[in-house]
Amino acid sequence: MAVCDASESLPKLQIEAVMSVRPVKVSEPRRVRRVLMSDTDSIVKTKGIHGCYQIVLYYESLKEEEGDKFLAGWIVESLGSALVEHPLLSGRLKKKDSDQDETVLEIVPNDSGIRLYEVRFPMLLSKFLSLRAEKEHLEAELVFWKEIDQHNPQFSPLFYVQASDACYVTHFECGGYTVGISCSLLLADALVVENFLKTWADIHNSMLLQREEIKAPIFHHSHLVKNDQPPPAEVINRTRCGKAQSMAFKFIGKDLNLNQEFWREVAMLCVEEAEQKLDKKVWTEFSLFVKEMCEVMKVEGHSKSGYCKKVLDQSLKNEISGGTWNDFGEFVMFHEGNKPVHVSRWIGSIADDGNVVVIPCPEEKASAVIIVSLP
Repeated sequence: MAVCDASESLPKLQIEAVMSVRPVKVSEPRRVRRVLMSDTDSIVKTKGIHGCYQIVLYYESLKEEEGDKFLAGWIVESLGSALVEHPLLSGRLKKKDSDQDETVLEIVPNDSGIRLYEVRFPMLLSKFLSLRAEKEHLEAELVFWKEIDQHNPQFSPLFYVQASDACYVTHFECGGYTVGISCSLLLADALVVENFLKTWADIHNSMLLQREEIKAPIFHHSHLVKNDQPPPAEVINRTRCGKAQSMAFKFIGKDLNLNQEFWREVAMLCVEEAEQKLDKKVWTEFSLFVKEMCEVMKVEGHSKSGYCKKVLDQSLKNEISGGTWNDFGEFVMFHEGNKPVHVSRWIGSIADDGNVVVIPCPEEKASAVIIVSLP
């Protein structure tokens, strides 16, 4: 079933199958992440649980990969093993009663699984990468995302991988494939996703080295009955996310009171800097995501007009430096020696407003990474 509405002269991306991948063993202990949102905040009420981090890695096909009929099985098996080390990714949101003036959601690592989409794209990878305006539109089709159901969030996956019948990644006709990831902004952040990708690739390569001893993975296509019917429409209907312009910043500060009010001020300074550098002044409201610790994510709505009368501490600008998406991770390889030829990262959003994500990282070289996305 075609899901791309680009020019009629371009080929259509096809979703051929959908499955869930769960951790290969039960997650213990079940560490819960709380998501705190104000009940009186109109911005958060309308779009507080929306938005995702998306990444597409482009690979050329190697002869060894093309000839491996069990590669799909190894991908699924290694993915299930990687989820053991990142159980929140395969969990779900659960509403929790609160006596305070805020909505409390919990991300529970209940092993419900991530969603994996089998996809085919009938175009040479080299030709796709040479596209200009069309590529900008089509690239958003290389990742799958469906927004969290605000009324019944417990049924919504928080993490998606887009894949193909040849190797459970988006397969380009005769000459390449992509790995597309979409992850809720509530659940994780750029650093978590990049760490997960590295874990997954390391496990996958380790499994491939054992192929002499283990002839076939537990899951592979010869065990399945081929179904020529397309997946149901309600399963493959995706949320059309805008590919927002994004900028990354690093904040380096010592002996500071890193509370919520402090991060609000740093976020606003980064917003001002991003608008200047991108020459875009389009925001009136934005959502602020602050990962206070591994167990807590705080989501607030903010209006730029609310800061007009407030004098921001401009001295904090000296602690803020520019960054790039490449700061967030290495180029992972799912087959030894095959580095991605291109990597794209962005924040996906359905709203006309922006998002600011603050990721404290005390063990890294910076006190925090701030990602600003402009629709």
